[in-house]
Amino acid sequence: MMMAPALCKSGLMAAVIVLAQPGANAASPPPETRATIHYSISMVGVPIGQITWAMDLSAHAYQTSASGRASGAMSILVNGEGRVATQGTINGGHVTPTFFSSNVTDDGETTGLQMILENGSVKTLRAEEPSDKSKRIPVRDEDKINVTDPLSAMLIAAPDGEAPLSPGRCERSLPVFDGQRRYDLNLSFKRMDKLKLDRGYNGPALVCAVVLRPIAGYRPDSVLVKYVGGRPGMEIWFMPVGGAPVIAPGRLKMPTGIGTLEIEADRIDWKAAKPPAPAQ
Repeated sequence: MMMAPALCKSGLMAAVIVLAQPGANAASPPPETRATIHYSISMVGVPIGQITWAMDLSAHAYQTSASGRASGAMSILVNGEGRVATQGTINGGHVTPTFFSSNVTDDGETTGLQMILENGSVKTLRAEEPSDKSKRIPVRDEDKINVTDPLSAMLIAAPDGEAPLSPGRCERSLPVFDGQRRYDLNLSFKRMDKLKLDRGYNGPALVCAVVLRPIAGYRPDSVLVKYVGGRPGMEIWFMPVGGAPVIAPGRLKMPTGIGTLEIEADRIDWKAAKPPAPAQ
């Protein structure tokens, strides 16, 4: 979920989760599981928005899209609306994206991009330059190597035969690049808990502590750096996704200097997926 950069002024949601419609198609086996998760967004307990995340998953491939909107008096950290999509492969315990796209509107300004990745590195990037580019920390070529996109980062591989919610799944650093910003999400095991949605899931949750470390592509005075970067206390609660070989976020809690931002799943719908349409 969560979580990732597409919906907010600072790119915060990009670090958290996201949205849109698949743009490119890679050769992959037909998906076997289709899940649609609905999340509510709140700030200090006040509802400010929602996200819908749809995913088609098979044993070795995934194709997901999300769309969301946040606004209101308390939407200080997350404000705007957007669509994001990604697809890729699941092999050897790794989720590897091959394509990522986003289209985000914030304060009346729309930004779109498309990114093709190969073996974890950016091969092609088509993006509009931000109007405040001169104020941002430059993104170097090395910042585009061995990375994942913000949506794929929230899918953690759970191969068959292994406990999907094993504490060891938290012990990782996720190098994220959303086409404009580069940051690390450093995860570590915190505890096991329980998660109950209004519909679709009631069971154990793996809670990972998260620290976001900005690297490049951001403004030094941005909200992301001021209120989120380097701060302890952030949590992502992971839950199984049916019989798919991944786990996904069910809840995000993000303490900030101005209150707690929460993104929480309230329902999930399952059904057998149809084969994707032929590539265009």
